[in-house]
Amino acid sequence: MQIQKVGVIGAGTMGNGIAHVFARGGFSVILCDVEQAFLERGLATIIKNLDREVAKNKITAEDKDSALKRITTVTDRSRLADCDFIVEAATEKFEIKTEIFRDLDQLMKPDVILASNTSSISITKLAALTKRPGKVIGMHFFNPVPVMKLVEVIRGLATSQETFETVRKLAVKLEKTPVEVNDAPGFVSNRVLMPLINEAIYAVMEGVATPEAIDEVFKLGMAHPMGPLTLADFIGLDVCRDIMRVMQEGLGDPKYRPCPLLLKMVDAGWLGRKSGRGFYQY
Repeated sequence: MQIQKVGVIGAGTMGNGIAHVFARGGFSVILCDVEQAFLERGLATIIKNLDREVAKNKITAEDKDSALKRITTVTDRSRLADCDFIVEAATEKFEIKTEIFRDLDQLMKPDVILASNTSSISITKLAALTKRPGKVIGMHFFNPVPVMKLVEVIRGLATSQETFETVRKLAVKLEKTPVEVNDAPGFVSNRVLMPLINEAIYAVMEGVATPEAIDEVFKLGMAHPMGPLTLADFIGLDVCRDIMRVMQEGLGDPKYRPCPLLLKMVDAGWLGRKSGRGFYQY
């Protein structure tokens, strides 16, 4: 089927970025969240990011206005029923995604693909919640979505080749670079990245070096654009904890155990950039 109208569930950091790139790419977008306040905050972020693209001459002011006109915000999930494609970008908790996927399976036309932006949760498990397992797939964008080129396209055990090809072509149309990945806890990106971040947190906890020193080592010695602890603050320490727990449970290996300092910081509400304090103050 031809995809013209896209539903995005979740207006947070990833959801508003996904809505941004689809609207900029010429698609009509229905952005859905549970509270109007979340939608207003997400839309304000989209406007700010589009303004930045205009200032950098990446798009014109007319392009910005056209993209914004293509976005409709809703709190009623039933308003997604006539969409041709869905991307779920809700909180990284399996029980929340479970409710969403079961509801979408009832709500959407049978030929509609249900994609998840999950960064660690099993696509195979999400697909098994539905009566359309062949049409469930992972479409993992990276933050900030309007800037980052990579999309991990994750096949569940039942994902059809047709579904994979549709999503791969869609990513290309959004001017992204799709990379094929099979379903496993953390996929490729977080399977490798999160243990690195977790180990950097252990190095802080054990007094090996300060967060500033650890980040400098990675920026100057490994040519990383930002160090692992700055990146952890950017991602959100609660998100890092949740992904480590998904990998620990899914892979059954104690090396994926979240660092005690990470757990303590999340308990204290020090979640990184979004809370104003993590390994750094903002």
